[in-house]
Amino acid sequence: MNHSTGTEEGVGAHFGLPYARCLPARPVRDAGFSVTRLELRFNGDADRLVSLPPDESYFLMLYLKDAHHSDVASNGAESEIRRFRQGSICLVDLAQGACIRLFSDLESLAFQLPRALFREIAEFSTAPKATRLRCRRGEDDDVMRNLGAALLPLFERQGNSQTAVLQHIAIAICAHLLHAYGDHPRQGGASSTQLTVWQEKAAKDFMIDHFADHFPMAAAASAAGISIRRFVDGFKGVTGQTPQQWLLCYRTARAKQYLRERSLTLAEIATRCGFADEDHFTKGFRRVTGSTPSAWRSRWLH
Repeated sequence: MNHSTGTEEGVGAHFGLPYARCLPARPVRDAGFSVTRLELRFNGDADRLVSLPPDESYFLMLYLKDAHHSDVASNGAESEIRRFRQGSICLVDLAQGACIRLFSDLESLAFQLPRALFREIAEFSTAPKATRLRCRRGEDDDVMRNLGAALLPLFERQGNSQTAVLQHIAIAICAHLLHAYGDHPRQGGASSTQLTVWQEKAAKDFMIDHFADHFPMAAAASAAGISIRRFVDGFKGVTGQTPQQWLLCYRTARAKQYLRERSLTLAEIATRCGFADEDHFTKGFRRVTGSTPSAWRSRWLH
């Protein structure tokens, strides 16, 4: 079934926010793009059911503050309530619609991204020619966090002065999603050992919560509710990295934030980011970035 894509109006009305500010654009040719600034306050309500109708598009939520909600299936069954961190994203295929129940205030940017737009982006740029995007739930995404920060000032501007900037950011968002979450065909088909999106989220949440600690990977596997062998194989199947590689990249990203502060020594940063000592920090950082922490800091500060 084909559904119309109403990107001009945004998605505010579906969240009970019909007057939420929406920025629409046509970044390439005919396909639309929209981003809506959602600022939902509960004001004493216990929860709120939000339903998005079926559409030939993807829905992307970038959380500006932590939020809590559950998924509601088409038969009415609800998942457990989960936390979605500030700076993380959810990416949903709206072919069958989507429904959640909110249990907290919501501050986010909500994007409606038609399938046709990704086809245009793929033709226009060097972005991968993916046939579809992989569903994401609470995925930590530094690129989207930065692109979202670039979008926020546009909601304060009046008139059409933001059009060109919005178009460029829209293209960058779609190209990033195609690169990061494109569902490219795998040789031999999908592995039966791959984690579900919720198992992947649970494991990543555990590693993020404990990134400054020293813990066995069996603890992350336990958080996902699976054996360590299945966890290691399944995690690499969906991310392309082992859990240890993913954690090293996450620790390195956090270390970069601390390196921007002149007051912290390398030893202090190593401790804050879960490295055994400064030497392990330097070796791990260089493995991910090709640079030492000292050289990276020097380039950033100068």
